[in-house]
Amino acid sequence: MPDRRVVVTGLGILAPTGNTVEECWENTISGKSGVKDISYFDTKDFETKFAASLSSFSPEDYLDKKIIRRTDAFIQYGLIASQQCVKDSGIEINNLDPARIGVSIGSGIGGLLTIETNSLNLKETGPKKISPFFVPGSISNMVSGYASLEFGYKGPNISIASACSSASHSIGYAFRSIIHGDADIMLTGGSEMAITPLGLAGFNAAKALSTNNERPQEASRPWDKDRDGFVLGEGAGCLMLEEYEHAKKRKAKVYAELKGFGMSADAYHITAPPEDGEGACLAMKNALADAELHPEDIQYINAHGTSTPMGDIAENLAVKKIFGNDSTKFIVSSTKSMTGHLLGAAGAIEAIFSILAIQDNVTPPTINLIHPDEGCDLNYSANEASEFNIKNSISNSFGFGGTNATLVFSEVS
Repeated sequence: MPDRRVVVTGLGILAPTGNTVEECWENTISGKSGVKDISYFDTKDFETKFAASLSSFSPEDYLDKKIIRRTDAFIQYGLIASQQCVKDSGIEINNLDPARIGVSIGSGIGGLLTIETNSLNLKETGPKKISPFFVPGSISNMVSGYASLEFGYKGPNISIASACSSASHSIGYAFRSIIHGDADIMLTGGSEMAITPLGLAGFNAAKALSTNNERPQEASRPWDKDRDGFVLGEGAGCLMLEEYEHAKKRKAKVYAELKGFGMSADAYHITAPPEDGEGACLAMKNALADAELHPEDIQYINAHGTSTPMGDIAENLAVKKIFGNDSTKFIVSSTKSMTGHLLGAAGAIEAIFSILAIQDNVTPPTINLIHPDEGCDLNYSANEASEFNIKNSISNSFGFGGTNATLVFSEVS
């Protein structure tokens, strides 16, 4: 197999900061928060009463009513981001071999709202009232399934569920599918909708969420000493990955090259990272080795940066171990300060931001960073975007179960 390079030729997004790539990027660069009070269920008895939810959004504007009736919101989000991505890529199935195009779109939880609703229906009305579309409308691989069906892609079809690393692992699988010749094109990313009563109650019970109900837009504050947990988010992100020569042949627009993918496990605790950030460190080292790059080649890191007391410190230490602490050489920022934590979709949204940072030579800010915690002395692009010459960027995703993934994007040369 000859050397095969992988480039990004399409993007699509639904996020708390915007329903298109352009809108989302503009608002993110401007430091606009997507966090707001939850309005579509009663939060009176909940410790947390806010989330980073989609704004001015109606699935009826994008999807057939039949699909909406039969699917959970996370499937709908993923399909809409997929539609944007396919359109942006300019890929037309009639001109290509569908067996050489695959789909790899992950979800950390899947159709939680549908599961929750049908569970209540079962208890209240009995088994005969359960929808026949309950299972296919909620299982986590169905964004990939529906997207494959809609676009006619007959290559690899998979969905990886690895908690908050799901999207990054799905992108990494798609990357390797092209590298190893299983496909020439892969539609990939992640989708999640877990802002439900059960989702909110579950993360509250785990003491994972911020409870700053008085100032919700200030609640997500990575590396700030006053942080008290993450903010639950929702949305989807999709990337079109394509073998470089294939993209050149069809004169595709190319955003960036995906050069490396690294994974690791903490083997430490189900929900907490090791204090020294060993697992995060190993994932980044593996990704750099895969990309054949050195730490000094990286100018921007889109951190996992959830705004949790332990996680932020662990990642900060991991970055320092690999990259040092010379804040003039690279910038680290957390876009979760604006989008909240999109769980299984986070890696896709943040991969898109990492790509656009290369395109525009600008790093998104980390908002709400007023009083950096002890030892948090890197350049976090605090509260405003930074212009920076970016040739290579990293996107980190770490999840419950001690699962870690890192992606490396580069300017195309």
